[in-house]
This record gives sequence, C-alpha cells and structure tokens, in this order.
Amino acid sequence: MFLAGIISEDGVVDGSLAARTHRIRQTGRTYSYLLHAGKQEISVTQNDVRAIQLAKSALYAGIKLLMEKLGVDHVDTIRLAGAFGSFIDPKYAMVLGLIPDCDLSEVKAVGNAAGTGALMALLNRDYRREIEATVRRIDKIETALEPRFQQHFVNAMALPNKVDPFPHLAAAVALPEHSPRGDDAGDEATPRRRSREERAARRNRS
Repeated sequence: MFLAGIISEDGVVDGSLAARTHRIRQTGRTYSYLLHAGKQEISVTQNDVRAIQLAKSALYAGIKLLMEKLGVDHVDTIRLAGAFGSFIDPKYAMVLGLIPDCDLSEVKAVGNAAGTGALMALLNRDYRREIEATVRRIDKIETALEPRFQQHFVNAMALPNKVDPFPHLAAAVALPEHSPRGDDAGDEATPRRRSREERAARRNRS
C-alpha cells in the first residue's frame, strides 16, 4: 500500500483517493482500504496500519540501540529466525522499516534457530560449552531505560524511516516521494510535525 501510494510515509491512508476508487472508505475520522468486497468484507484500517508501525518501530529501535552500543553504523548481513522469518519477504520487511538497510541478497531466513541450537547443545558437548561461554559475555540492554530509545522509536514510525537512509533498498525499489499531508485525515492520523533537525537530516539524505 505504501509503494502504491495508498498510505503515506507516515502511515496515513490517503483519503483524497476516495474520489477515484470505491476501495478507499471513510471510517469515522480516518480512512480504510477495502481488500475484499462481499458478504464478509476485509479492510485494512488506519488502526491496522498503526499496529504494524508500533510493532516494527519497537524492533527497529532495539536494533539501532544495539548498533550504537557496538559502534556500528550499518549491517552487512541479517538473519531472520523462526516461522515469521521463514515466510516474510526481505524486500518488503525493509520497505516497512522492520529491519535496517542491507544488501537484500544478505537477508536470509534460518528457520527454527532455537530448536536447532537446542539440538546442537544436547548432542555435542563442545557446542554446549561454546553456548555457556557466550552467555557469560552477553550484556543485557534495558530498552525502556535507554534515553535514545524513544527518538529511535519515533523515527522508525515512518516508512521505512524518518531519518535513516536506505540506499540498498532504494536501488531495488522505487520508494514514493514524500508529500506533505493536510488535516483532512483527522487528528489521530495527522503526522507529527518534523523538527528542524529532522528536516535537515532529510535534506542531507537527498
């Protein structure tokens, strides 16, 4: 929907499209997109989009904190674990801003990593010792106590991100240009006004 211009980079369903298609419908003070008509209608509402934004922003903000702790400004490889990671398309995960920018060929699923690790530990003492040694070196990061978490979270609400560049993604996908929004979508859907620093960061990206 973002790539098609149905929702803005701030996650707002574009109500102005209602004049062009019956699939955009006003729902109270916001708009929804009709996926399937019939006895049982299926729609994507503004709340649905917000739920995705909140979930992916928390994940991305956590990744950014870990990168900062290690002094890393980019990642070379990404491994997606579990059933979720096995079925998600890396390109669209990056379009959402769920994961940082990376060469798409280096974003791969590893399946049931937890189950595989448990099996390795049960069958091989050397692996078990390696796991025990690794656990002792782990530093726990409490995201709720990190002063930078909130800013990372707010920036990650945008698609794919309000300030972070995505050059690898931009080379593979034509990302929509940012267009200012008015007040017609309602207070709940109106994007937050950017600060001077954020606007400067976006100019530097372009």
